[in-house]
Amino acid sequence: MRMLIFGNTFRVEALWPTLRLVDFLQEKKVDLWIEQSFFDFLKEHHPNLPSHIQSFEAIPQQADFALSIGGDGTFLNTAMHIGSSGIPIFGINMGRLGFLADVSGNEHELEFALRGIIDHQFFVEKRTVLELRSLTHPERASAFALNEVAFLKQDTSSMISIQVNINGEELNTYRADGLIVATPTGSTAYSMSVGGPIVVPQANDFIISPVASHSLNIRPLIIPDTWELEIRIKSRTNSFLAALDGRSTIFDQKETLLIRKADYTINVVKQAHHTFFNTLKNKLMWGVDKRSENQISPSNEPS
Repeated sequence: MRMLIFGNTFRVEALWPTLRLVDFLQEKKVDLWIEQSFFDFLKEHHPNLPSHIQSFEAIPQQADFALSIGGDGTFLNTAMHIGSSGIPIFGINMGRLGFLADVSGNEHELEFALRGIIDHQFFVEKRTVLELRSLTHPERASAFALNEVAFLKQDTSSMISIQVNINGEELNTYRADGLIVATPTGSTAYSMSVGGPIVVPQANDFIISPVASHSLNIRPLIIPDTWELEIRIKSRTNSFLAALDGRSTIFDQKETLLIRKADYTINVVKQAHHTFFNTLKNKLMWGVDKRSENQISPSNEPS
């Protein structure tokens, strides 16, 4: 088995769990390649990294899996590098909330999960990807996002006007600080923070959510992911930001942009016993009633 390893180069505390993971996989005769910047980070803090472990910049197409060691940001970065190669990604959460990272960095839990992968006890979820392309400059390469594309004002000036056409028909002109177009995967990220709905990953939908809308009667909208969105934006600064999974690019307001479903998916590895509803319960505390901790049992009620 051959695995790629991506990691967070800003969290030194994740160094030692990563090195233990490397040792464990080597004991299991797994061939390892480590992404170049993360490899350099490991070498800087651990010069005695085994010499036969390889680094890479271009994705080795013969890899069986990719491990993302960090939080959801690291997972999104891994997905960006993996692109359309189809290599399944397994997320190891060294961060905080971690919706995309399937297992914590706890040594015993991690080893149990990795044994499951080695023994093929897992399943793969295919996650929709957004494609953003310029209609004004079609020669430019498309950009892609697993979570969302967010159109935002460039600074703290007044709101922007975002005209959205769907399949050639005008939907609305949003006057707001921004607008988010999210996949079901991204429904628990930026979109959720502005009041968007949570959508199961298997849904074939996009979510359109305004950011600080000027109109109180504007609400998030769910549309089929087979539809295409055409975006035009006006701003007093004559420019705006387009953020794809947090990676920002400045566009001139003369640009017309198109959002559609990409022609590939990201394959996310899930443990056999984990489901999306488990994640909601564990990460968002669904079903937990904090009041029960302070309730007085009938036998202890004052007479």
